[in-house]
Formats: sequence, C-alpha cells, structure tokens
Amino acid sequence: MTTSVNLAADYPLLNVFWSIFWIFLWILWFMLLFRVIADIFRDDSLSGWGKAGWAVFVVLLPFLGIFVYLIARGRGMGEREMRKARQSEEQFRSYVQQTAATTGQTSTAEQLAKLAELRAAGQITDEEFAKAKSRILT
Repeated sequence: MTTSVNLAADYPLLNVFWSIFWIFLWILWFMLLFRVIADIFRDDSLSGWGKAGWAVFVVLLPFLGIFVYLIARGRGMGEREMRKARQSEEQFRSYVQQTAATTGQTSTAEQLAKLAELRAAGQITDEEFAKAKSRILT
C-alpha cells in the first residue's frame, strides 16, 4: 500500500496564482456584501419595509440582490457615504474647537514671559510686575 504525500513543490505556480485570485474575489465579495447591508440599514430615506425587503433580497439571492442594489441605489450609496464623512468631519472640527477653547488659556510660563516683556518695555512698573507675578503664581 502506497500513500502519496502532497508537497508544496507538487502544486504548480499557476495554481497558486489561481487560488490567490479566487481568495481575493471571495474576500472582495464579502466586503461588498457587508457594505451593501450596512448601507441598507444606514439609509434614512428607506422605510422599515423597504429595508426588510432589500435585506431579504440580498440575503436570499446574494449575487442578484447585490448587483440589483448597486444598479438601483449605487449613486445614493456614494452620496450617503460622502454625507456621513462630511458630518464626521464637522463633528471632529467642532470637538477640536471646543477643546481648544477650554484649554486655550496661556500657561504660567507664557504669562510670566509676557509680564517680563511688558516690564522690559517700560509699560509696567516693578511694583505692578511683582503684584501680577504673585497673582499668577498663586
């Protein structure tokens, strides 16, 4: 009784490329499937019945459902994605502005440096400098 052992050397290079190609298409298909399902449930213009109908169509007949969805609603899919990205960008900017406004106060070192400049320029006296310095440091 002889048993054959399949070695990696027995797998031709073209078959390796063919296998990688099919794995790539499989991963691409699942990414597209999940993106379409996410878009179905993200869309506010669809009613609950519309979402349920598209979801059933995509799950029961995945290839046909995905292609029909892309043909029928592909343009809106891109617009919704852009709107979501724009909204996220606006929220991020407002968060940064709010955070910068609350922490926009100058540090103690900056305030002391500014006071020293004012004193060196002769705009405040040594007495005023000492008062302001004690107020900053307390």
